[in-house]
Amino acid sequence: MSKHRLTERPLLTRARIGVLMGGQSAERDVSLRTGAAVHRSLVRRGYNAVAIDVGPTLSQDLHDQKISLAFLALHGPGGEDGAIQGFLETLGIPYTGSGIQASAVGMHKVTTKTLLASAHIPVPAGTVVRRGEKVLRATVMRAAKLRWPVVVKPASQGSTIGVTIVRKPAQWRDALALAHRYDEEAMVEAYIPGHEITVSIIGRHNVSPLVLPAVEIVAPGGFYDFAAKYEKGKTQYLCPAPLTAAVTLQIRTLALRTYEVLGCAGAARVDFRITPRGRPVVLEINTVPGMTETSLLPMAAAQAKIDYDELTERILESALVRAARPDRPSVEGSIP
Repeated sequence: MSKHRLTERPLLTRARIGVLMGGQSAERDVSLRTGAAVHRSLVRRGYNAVAIDVGPTLSQDLHDQKISLAFLALHGPGGEDGAIQGFLETLGIPYTGSGIQASAVGMHKVTTKTLLASAHIPVPAGTVVRRGEKVLRATVMRAAKLRWPVVVKPASQGSTIGVTIVRKPAQWRDALALAHRYDEEAMVEAYIPGHEITVSIIGRHNVSPLVLPAVEIVAPGGFYDFAAKYEKGKTQYLCPAPLTAAVTLQIRTLALRTYEVLGCAGAARVDFRITPRGRPVVLEINTVPGMTETSLLPMAAAQAKIDYDELTERILESALVRAARPDRPSVEGSIP
């Protein structure tokens, strides 16, 4: 798009937009990077946007900045779990992405798995060990019909924080302790060998959500941990993922079904493992996907000929759809 045409493009809204970022979760630094990138994008597009580092004075900050619409760039607890969504609901400020219920369910991996399994969407076998619970390792493994290796992770964290692939019994206790450092509940799941794939989705106004091309993640050592996610050059990304047409169709269908079962809105990302026999298994959903320079959502969007600024604007639409609800105060703007 030429500079001349860009200046003629009508804005979706003239509302004062607060890009909420940072917060106090373990993903604070990633959130600040996401928020800064989103803020720059909105300003490039001509929007009246301000960056806000979320803290104890958020209510006053929103008032002082005269914010009438929020773009959520918060990751982890407090940002993806329905907390900030509920806070904004009480203030009557429309926001991007999923609502309270979908955010809370999507952040809590145990609840997500339960809901998906009830909808016949394949998820890893597993169980939960609560902090302080006196349970024998062998009992846990036997009850959940698990075999080594297993994956131990906090029930409500993102960015692979607190996750351990436990390959032998000697690692068990430390893995649980690490997971319980971040959450009262630790998930113990079957380790699914194979390819790591992610599929991003963008909700759209009055039409079916857009399912973006799948991305295959080839991480060093086969473990897509925090460093592999956010340090440039550590991980190889293949987009579109080199999968058969049948598997590609299957994961696109499962990703969209997951998005719909949870009742998501705006952008989301569904993570899979594809077994050596070509069977997809849903690992989790991210209802506020990262938007940093190494994030998977912008990568998939680019493959679909959607540049970063257009992607940001499409996510912004989800707030405008929410603002257009009959029970909402009016926000000046339009939804194409």
